[in-house]
Amino acid sequence: MNIGILLFEGVEELDVVGPWEVLAAWTRGHPEDGYQVATFSRDGKPVTCAKDMVLTPQHSFADAPAWDVLVHPGGEGTEVLVKDEEHLEWVRGQRATTGLMTSVCTGSLVFAAAGLLEGRPATSHWETVEFLEFLDPTIEVREDDRFVDDGDVITAAGVSAGIDMAVHLVSRLASPERAAEVKRYIQY
Repeated sequence: MNIGILLFEGVEELDVVGPWEVLAAWTRGHPEDGYQVATFSRDGKPVTCAKDMVLTPQHSFADAPAWDVLVHPGGEGTEVLVKDEEHLEWVRGQRATTGLMTSVCTGSLVFAAAGLLEGRPATSHWETVEFLEFLDPTIEVREDDRFVDDGDVITAAGVSAGIDMAVHLVSRLASPERAAEVKRYIQY
């Protein structure tokens, strides 16, 4: 089972690295659970994050495996992505083939712009919840939740909430006991 974390220009560092730490600690420490995690970007080239950290993805869209779980982070770059019809179409395509779509921070804005959150509960960074409602007034915005699990879509609030969402993923995909092991290992 493959978990993919999307990288793009202007992605928020902790939106990527927080979930990565949790998921990589789990998948590398417990390969018997059957999951692996990787990063990817549209073209497979390094991306510059919101605060100038440079990350090199392991895959491009073209050579990435089929994702069972997709993590769409947020950050300054989502301001472009919510208007990028090619990216929104790609997100819709992922929705059709990926069992579990997750977002961190303003990644939920991209999901909303793509129509994935219609009539669903969701959250985002506290500064953007009004824009989330603007993008789709049918969304039941849960401003105070660290993450919202609505079955096949999970949205996390801002930045550090991605860590909580990733721990929840371990609990949901493996077990609460495994999540507790991972939390202890990363001292979270």
